[in-house]
Amino acid sequence: MGINVYDIGDLVTVRGAFTDAAGLPADPAAVSVAYEDPSGNVTTLVYGVDAAVVKDSTGNYSLEISIDEAGDWHYRWIATGTGQGAQLGQFAVKNNQVAA
Repeated sequence: MGINVYDIGDLVTVRGAFTDAAGLPADPAAVSVAYEDPSGNVTTLVYGVDAAVVKDSTGNYSLEISIDEAGDWHYRWIATGTGQGAQLGQFAVKNNQVAA
């Protein structure tokens, strides 16, 4: 499976999903997501503190990232308590061929 490729200016949604020991969707005690842009800047956001991290349904969370730089972006969801886990992901952003 290849990684998704976007353009500068896109709004990319990244998602994290967490389950309990039985495999059923579960809300962890704490959920955070960190993402790194191609320049190495890391932003960390916490559900319940930062409004950008949204609970879509039980155990399912999302974050929209406004893309402003070409290159490889990486993100990691982290949860503690019931549903504890971590999920990694990445996507690529291509250079603009036309200057605005």
